Amino acid sequence: HPCRRHAPKRSRKERMLRKIQICLCFCFVSGILYEISLLSSCVFSYLPMAQQYLTPEQVLNLGKSIIFLETTERLEPPPLVSCSVESAARIYQDRPIILFMRGLTNETALDMNTSYAAFSLLSSMKNVFLFPLQMETVFQETPLLQWYNQVVPEQEKNWVHVSSDASRLALIWKYGGIYMDTDVISIRPIPQQSFLAAQKSRFSSNGIFGFPARHKFIWDCMENFVLKYNGNIWGNQGPFLMTRMLKTLCNLTDFQGTEDHSCQNISFLNPQRFYPIPYPAWSRYYQVWDKSPNFNHSYALHLWNFMNRNRKVVVAGSNTLAENLYKTYCPSTYEDLIQNAKRRDLPEPEEVE
Repeated sequence: HPCRRHAPKRSRKERMLRKIQICLCFCFVSGILYEISLLSSCVFSYLPMAQQYLTPEQVLNLGKSIIFLETTERLEPPPLVSCSVESAARIYQDRPIILFMRGLTNETALDMNTSYAAFSLLSSMKNVFLFPLQMETVFQETPLLQWYNQVVPEQEKNWVHVSSDASRLALIWKYGGIYMDTDVISIRPIPQQSFLAAQKSRFSSNGIFGFPARHKFIWDCMENFVLKYNGNIWGNQGPFLMTRMLKTLCNLTDFQGTEDHSCQNISFLNPQRFYPIPYPAWSRYYQVWDKSPNFNHSYALHLWNFMNRNRKVVVAGSNTLAENLYKTYCPSTYEDLIQNAKRRDLPEPEEVE
């Protein structure tokens, strides 16, 4: 019968077409999954911030961000801020490094021709993002929004610090990751996910901490921030807040050696991890050492910029401890420092009559 004679041929063609279709579908799906993997893990590895139109939420939602805050209006961060961000970008190459700047606007952020050196230096790093700090947006869906709507910044003598204390809590609660002050130089990765940094025994800093998103401890800190708010006491919403909240969970004891403490699944990291040079000795960072310390027990170094009221700076060729840290952990910032020093030393061109 003719139909019976040709039926097997049609069946073989259909099977061949079906195999081709399956193969094409597999290739298409594989391509989509590959693109998604790039977006989720390293989209920030390819384009500088000004050339991609990603929102803060899109970058933060990638997870495990390292967050810095600049709550003054300045748009030209000093070298120490640049060094902090650069060192984090080099140590955490697979994570987004975000600097939120209060003085930045969306228009400034997208201006490719900006003259600010911070944009050319920091945004040239493949995983660094510079975003405007919009506090009202940051505080949405947190206990801090009511406080923010009632407070009068002009009447707050510590507003720069208080607003930073609040913003870091809200950002870490919403998105998770690690917060660092802009005077912290990273030297090796922090292995813990939920941690506070001991400034000394039984006292927590809020200059470095990390938690997963929606962690109850951070929510409780935000509630206590509002309940116990007193903007006239420096640190009341910062290290004192972290310390009193930790004490509600843990029986804090003195550290012995380089051990870390842990309670309620929160690591309370030894002062050696970030504060091997305590704040009374902060100026040692700007001194020449006979033998530079190795900081083998440290993940990062806090340079105590708040204590630096005389504004000591890193001077190229001074051989101070801070200069050596710049050379090792933020070489681009250090090179920029040298170039700026050379430009300052150049004689002024004579006027042509």
